[in-house]
Amino acid sequence: MGITINRKNILFKPKLDRVLARRFNLSPERSKRIIERVMKLSDEKKNALITQILRNYARRHRSVLNVLERNFKLKAQELKDLQIDAKKLTEVEKLLIGSYFTMEYSIEAAAYFNPSIVFSPDQSQTHEGEKRVILSFRAVGEGHLSSIVFRSGIIDKNLNIELDEVGILLDKPKHVKNYRYKKDDFIEKLMQMHTVQDDIQEIIEKKLTDTFTYDELMRFVKEIEEDNEMTHDNQILMHQIMWLASSHYEISYSLDTSISERVIFPISDTEKNGIEDARFVAFKSEKGNTTYYATYTAYDGHTILPKLLSTKDFINFKVQPINGKIANKGAALFPRKINGKYVMLCRIDGENSYVSFSDSITNWHGEIHLVAEPEFPWEFIQVGNCGSPLETEKGWLVITHSVGPMREYVIGAMLLDLHDPSKVLGKLTEPLLFANEEERNGYVPNVLYSCGQIIHNNQLILPYAYSDHESTYATICLDELLNTLLEEGNP
Repeated sequence: MGITINRKNILFKPKLDRVLARRFNLSPERSKRIIERVMKLSDEKKNALITQILRNYARRHRSVLNVLERNFKLKAQELKDLQIDAKKLTEVEKLLIGSYFTMEYSIEAAAYFNPSIVFSPDQSQTHEGEKRVILSFRAVGEGHLSSIVFRSGIIDKNLNIELDEVGILLDKPKHVKNYRYKKDDFIEKLMQMHTVQDDIQEIIEKKLTDTFTYDELMRFVKEIEEDNEMTHDNQILMHQIMWLASSHYEISYSLDTSISERVIFPISDTEKNGIEDARFVAFKSEKGNTTYYATYTAYDGHTILPKLLSTKDFINFKVQPINGKIANKGAALFPRKINGKYVMLCRIDGENSYVSFSDSITNWHGEIHLVAEPEFPWEFIQVGNCGSPLETEKGWLVITHSVGPMREYVIGAMLLDLHDPSKVLGKLTEPLLFANEEERNGYVPNVLYSCGQIIHNNQLILPYAYSDHESTYATICLDELLNTLLEEGNP
């Protein structure tokens, strides 16, 4: 295989001092005992203790006071049960109580992997041959909880990426549940997830208005529960309704944060066990406007839900579920419409690669075509994509992943027709990359994986993770790769 591959000796490593201050959950009874112990301390001891806490933690968080105050307010019921008037507590007492229900969470401590890369919307202060880029990573901390984190930097004319300084004052977004749902789409998605009996479906359809907000839906559900006899299955259904509704939200970050300080942490019930493998792409509309989309998998510990993240500035984000046949892991959006339709790579059966077409970016009920299935020994278990296709003069370049013996994940490539991406022009007959001796050991051994690439100075820039541990990147001569794909032809 005559392809020049240059593994760059530039590593993207986690920073263990990047921590979020999260709520520390304890039962009401334990919480009350803790509050009683705090209140029995002398004023001198309370003052000394809060001084120590602020000295040790203020520099690690953007506003630790706000965090402690927020977690104190979450104990309003326990205070009421103890007959403690929160209004009469001193500021020190409030902060001290809040500190016992706060914990630090190191978002990157376990793994830092599955990167994607896009050109930044901000290309200021760059020189000839340089581009400003944004990388995203799947970061995993305690409990294998995944979030999306970002790094920014410059890729120079020599294909070296120099990252900007990484901030440690992590910022959690403002959470706004202001999405307006459409009844027909909402019920359709609900029925995909849950078998709905005709009688309760009729009740739901009558209760819901044509469009509704999250708060209105909460009221509708409460009224349904009060006005009807709820079987066990119907109670589960009501829970599923609110679970699904929580999957739509919008988030925004403070303008004075660097992009590396913005963490997309699980917010809704649908993703409480993690946000996995965001595939970012710069999507260009027919009017020439660019929106950055990312397809990712939300996981609640039992069910996966494919979701779509969108932003124009990496400050304000909108999140919504993806409906339809492609509701599985590994969806990747093409960077523009083709023949007037949105196009998505997907793996609807967990084994083969497909391409799907739709008139809607979130509802995928249209035609779907098989484009690749396991053929070579190194892909007998499954084949899939490593991110959104890249447009070249010779076709859509798709970087792929495959799983073979010993559950080895390798990276390959295929080429799809520009006008009909269901047509395969070529596919590599050997892996492009597989884990070498330095890369094969880690959290999950023998795995190479990527979630998105770019083309820069006629080179493919391929960031990838090794063994679900850390990340790096390789550069590959684009012309050599395309010529090899066309020479090897259809599989």
